[in-house]
Amino acid sequence: MSKRIVLEVCAFNIQSCIIAEKAGAVRVELCDNPVEGGTNPSYGTIKKVREKISIQLYPILRPRSGNYFYDDEEFGIIKEDIHICKELGCDGISVGVQTIKGDIDTERFKQIVAWAYPMGVTCNRAFDATPDPFKALEDIIACGCERVLTSGQASAAPDAGKLLGQLVQQANGRISIMPGAGVRSSNIKKLVEESGAYEYHTSARKIVPNPMLHSNPAVLDSGNVYMADVEELKTILAIMEQKSNPKG
Repeated sequence: MSKRIVLEVCAFNIQSCIIAEKAGAVRVELCDNPVEGGTNPSYGTIKKVREKISIQLYPILRPRSGNYFYDDEEFGIIKEDIHICKELGCDGISVGVQTIKGDIDTERFKQIVAWAYPMGVTCNRAFDATPDPFKALEDIIACGCERVLTSGQASAAPDAGKLLGQLVQQANGRISIMPGAGVRSSNIKKLVEESGAYEYHTSARKIVPNPMLHSNPAVLDSGNVYMADVEELKTILAIMEQKSNPKG
């Protein structure tokens, strides 16, 4: 490997961000709403996380779930959230925009990259919803993004090692292909070997037991709290380190 293999953690709360840094991750993608694939975290969450961690912080800018085709009002929200991320000292953002046909909206994406500068921009899994991943990759490179978070257009990245490897070859160092979704310690070794990528993305999440001494079973909107599993992260990172230094 020409580059050290590194890990980004998808974190759904401040506790997971702190765990990610302690475990040895280089970056946090900060999200809310894990059940819906991740949406914007709040201003307060971004602010407090930035105060607590020193590793790279990339909030997701996704005003809602469902798709990445936004009307003018929603696109305006993204613009305002970019300014907030700059104000709070974030290192970058994770974002994606599509046309009604599903292609990458290059006109809007170029605007986003310009607004975000000097922050970095990751194209999120909007990439996985495009009809032609090879064309989409070239479009994203042309827009000035620094990486693509992708499951290889499969439900989970470990199921798409071949396509991810093709994307890494096509990228040829112009952009980072970062496999994510379903990445665990049980499959990271094979995924590294198949894809040849040098950045990976995982939530390594587990459900945290409800500590409440009283709960009402008739209230069904509480959901689960997901936390990064520090031991799982450490195991993933140990395997990645072995792959980075096979003779070490």
